[in-house]
Amino acid sequence: MTPSRRKHSSGHEVRFQIEGPEATRAVVVHVERKARVASALTDRTAASRLEEAVGLALAIDLDIAGELVVMLSEPRPATLIGSGKVDEIAGLVRESETDLVLVNGTLSPIQQRNLEKAWDAKVLDRTGLILEIFGRRARTREGLLQVELAHLRYQKSRLVRSWTHLERQRGGFGFLGGPGETQLEADRRLIQERISRLEKQLASVVKTRGLHREGRARVPYPVVALVGYTNAGKSTLFNALTKAGVLAKDLLFATLDPAMRAISLPHGRKVVLSDTVGFISDLPTPLIAAFRATLEEVIEADVILHVRDISHPETDAQAADVSAILSELGIGENRRDHIIDVWNKADQLPDDLAAMRRMQAARQEGCVLVSALTGQGLDELRQLIEAKLGKDLDVYEAVLDPADGQGQAWLYDKGEVLGREQLEDGRVVLTVRLGPDKAQIAQSRFKYRLRNTSLLDQAAE
Repeated sequence: MTPSRRKHSSGHEVRFQIEGPEATRAVVVHVERKARVASALTDRTAASRLEEAVGLALAIDLDIAGELVVMLSEPRPATLIGSGKVDEIAGLVRESETDLVLVNGTLSPIQQRNLEKAWDAKVLDRTGLILEIFGRRARTREGLLQVELAHLRYQKSRLVRSWTHLERQRGGFGFLGGPGETQLEADRRLIQERISRLEKQLASVVKTRGLHREGRARVPYPVVALVGYTNAGKSTLFNALTKAGVLAKDLLFATLDPAMRAISLPHGRKVVLSDTVGFISDLPTPLIAAFRATLEEVIEADVILHVRDISHPETDAQAADVSAILSELGIGENRRDHIIDVWNKADQLPDDLAAMRRMQAARQEGCVLVSALTGQGLDELRQLIEAKLGKDLDVYEAVLDPADGQGQAWLYDKGEVLGREQLEDGRVVLTVRLGPDKAQIAQSRFKYRLRNTSLLDQAAE
């Protein structure tokens, strides 16, 4: 049924959507501090934050019965928002027959419990909602472990003494006697035991990932990691570069489990491309900690592709959020030269804005405008990746006999052939970029037939 609209008594426009009785209905409430309004030109607006929260709710197939912004002068210890707004939302919940209220903010356990009583509905804050999405998306054993660990840490903080059903006491054991262990303490202990087991299992995952990285280092294939705000088009770009066919939808957190594929660059060099979970503003620290095993692929990557939805009205704010999380992972300005800014979704820009963005990208070092959907700019992106990986490697010239097919094949396989020239006497000159380990082998194999042109260029300067 088509959504109907009306003005709520607060003056905010509220949308109602009537669905079948089986659907889980939700009201989305974004809580905005009034102090933030002054920075609306440089930060996200309250309306866009509400829209993002609604997008998160839609990611787990909820029916949005209403949505509104609550402006907050000072947070209330008991309910976060004022009693008048609490009563107003309670009326909205009753009128729309809602089962769930999503508060786009952080609630303390006491606040969550009090709001559930006041609204007679289940209440989830931003962290709880993102955990629910992660729980839906996880498919691999590693992803499931990470989600469960983050969920248990969150759940442990929700155990508060004011929950009467957790205040019962168990009797003492045997001859020990005494008042025994409260149900609250027992629940907390059981959760902590499960957390400890999960941490050990994830430590094993980290060790396995480390072994995999060591194996790739022996091959060696450089790792190129995709990062970016959720729904920036990372998985679509991953599919366009690898033809892998991983899930790519216009949906927040469509990708949770990492995917890795080998691809070839223009001059034949192979790299491993890694797709990762999307970032989001105000991503809870426990979630970053839980997914650190996955994000280590980003930390260890040789090149990082920061994928941005350049068509989004708040693309700069989203980029700032991603940069903040990268800094939290230890990837700061000192590794800026390892990052390529990929301005994606060029196909969604008007022609005049697309032309302007193309000029901006051309002026900015390590930046390229692309459309993962149409393929625009992908060749330029591949060349940029190749240039980033090769900037610290020396370039050599190898002069080979025409009959030395094995030597030519070795250079094509182990290096990055930049050029090929046929001399009048039939000999072949290959211009090739080599890593230090392969260069050492090549010097031994080809001897006087190989020279380091990078050193000659430096001497000429």
